[in-house]
Amino acid sequence: MLRNLTILALGAVCASAMAQMTPVGLWKTIDDKDGTVKSEIRIVEKNGVISGKVERILDPTAKPGDTCTECEDERKDQPILGMEILRGLKKASDKDVWEGGNILDPKNGKIYRATVTPIDGGQKLQMRGYIAFFYRTQTWIRVN
Repeated sequence: MLRNLTILALGAVCASAMAQMTPVGLWKTIDDKDGTVKSEIRIVEKNGVISGKVERILDPTAKPGDTCTECEDERKDQPILGMEILRGLKKASDKDVWEGGNILDPKNGKIYRATVTPIDGGQKLQMRGYIAFFYRTQTWIRVN
């Protein structure tokens, strides 16, 4: 009886850990240069494709109503709060990596190819943006 309860408990713990190996959820973005918290991004999945919007701005230097003045697409001069900055990523078939989409840096208007990888049991997200062979990596923290 004790053995069965132990197996059930371990199974429940493993199942919840596996369920978190997804980028879907709310994430605090951490600046890779100075380590400050900048925002909270809500990542959602629809039809196998993930996207992410700015849900909250935490950057102390940000001003209420900041817009993406440097953007060159339909997001130009739109408010950063509520803006979709992550688009079109799909899960790779053989690993826990979402790729094939892009991420926008609303500070400079640049759009980067992106990959996201849940790490540390899904409690962190490795966000990598690419231009050609160069890339920057940020580690985002899951908000519980």
